[in-house]
Amino acid sequence: MIHPIRILGIDPGLRRTGWGVIEAQGNRLSFVGSGTLTSDSKASLAERLRQLHDALHDVINRNEPQEAAVENTFVNKDAGATLKLGQARGIALLVPSLHNLEVAEYAPNLVKKTVVGTGHADKEQIRMMVKVLMPKAVFNSDDAADALAIAICHAHHRGSASGRMAALAGVRAK
Repeated sequence: MIHPIRILGIDPGLRRTGWGVIEAQGNRLSFVGSGTLTSDSKASLAERLRQLHDALHDVINRNEPQEAAVENTFVNKDAGATLKLGQARGIALLVPSLHNLEVAEYAPNLVKKTVVGTGHADKEQIRMMVKVLMPKAVFNSDDAADALAIAICHAHHRGSASGRMAALAGVRAK
């Protein structure tokens, strides 16, 4: 008998961090919850990071995931925006680790390819396929839908060789 595993997907961002929790039992996926964490854009960077930390801590306490997956950062032309995204990703990696969760990282193209079938899918395609894969899923933003897609990607790759490679690239906390 395969025991269900609860997976937290995180789509990090300084303004909006999406989160989604699913339960995977073999090939069966079930929606648990999702949402969007926001930080106060008028607050200092340190305060905004603390806001994300505290909110993600609450999500983990309420949903009790056993593993977490975070989307890898892509580098864009705006170095400042990339640095801020990297700092938000640090929170997304740190908080689950503080809860002793194994954290895997996945490239955006792998998430899209796993969920939609193509590595260059747009936001609407991701939202649609998340609903196809989990009809009871509800999400309040593209960030929450992306977080659910990240959790789905982890559910599909966690036992495979590519999943083990993604986990090796991620943070393992035991």
